[in-house]
Amino acid sequence: MSPQRLRSLGCLLIFWTILGTTSFGTGARALDGRQAGQLAPPEGIALPERGISSHRGSNHTHPENTLPAFQEAIRAGAHQIELDVYLTDHGDLVVIHDRTVDRTSDGRGDVRQMTLAEIRRLDAGSWKDERFAGVRIPTLDEALEIMPHNVWLNLHLKGGYELGSAVAKKVLEHRRAYQAFLAAGRDAANGARSVFAEILICNMTRRADLDRYVEETIQHGDAFIQFRGRDGMPTPAQIHRLKEAGVRINYFGTNDSEELERLYELGIQFPLVDDLHPMMERAEQLGIPRLDPVFLP
Repeated sequence: MSPQRLRSLGCLLIFWTILGTTSFGTGARALDGRQAGQLAPPEGIALPERGISSHRGSNHTHPENTLPAFQEAIRAGAHQIELDVYLTDHGDLVVIHDRTVDRTSDGRGDVRQMTLAEIRRLDAGSWKDERFAGVRIPTLDEALEIMPHNVWLNLHLKGGYELGSAVAKKVLEHRRAYQAFLAAGRDAANGARSVFAEILICNMTRRADLDRYVEETIQHGDAFIQFRGRDGMPTPAQIHRLKEAGVRINYFGTNDSEELERLYELGIQFPLVDDLHPMMERAEQLGIPRLDPVFLP
């Protein structure tokens, strides 16, 4: 090949390299801009500062982690709704607490080894009450579609990096990044942040040393922390440290009205409850009004 021909090919290669880099770079910046914009609530939407977190929906009265349970929590005015997410064998996202379908459906099997079609054939309501016969295990898409836009969505991830990445993509797709936080271990959190670095995380990598748990949560820039009664109660100093850093505080869990009052006095913002209706009534007595759900087009 002639020297002139080589120079021409070299120039062409440089041109296409520059063009490709510029195009992809612009695309990446545009995507980041769209993602970052999702952290701001839509106009007129305010998220609650404290209240009741409905654990797996209204699970005392309805089959847990199902659309009827979430709809009842919405109707009751819950301020935060907690749900659990697994990946199926083919990478679909379903809402269920256990690794198997055995306890909460009429089927048997490991969620991670089942297809969505197999899971959708199961009855996930009759075990609770015959009036819920035919209720299905929902997909994450279905759960997000029915949620109000002014309630905190506590998505408890039952898996690692791949699950975190998949859920982050779904949250962005539904434009819920300002209200949905991922209750996740560090591996799942890293997967989510590989998709969207600013996604809201609740640190579920708990430590027996609560000081260390608090400091790691702050160091990682997590939006929420979730204490458990069996690990011991946080001190007022730890609560103050978290609030100074802008970290919101969940607590698992209580169904006792007197304990609920003590938790709020300590500075806990969102206790997770199973027996939703009496806890909503007690919170109202303590000056926390029920959430009036807002749905956007």
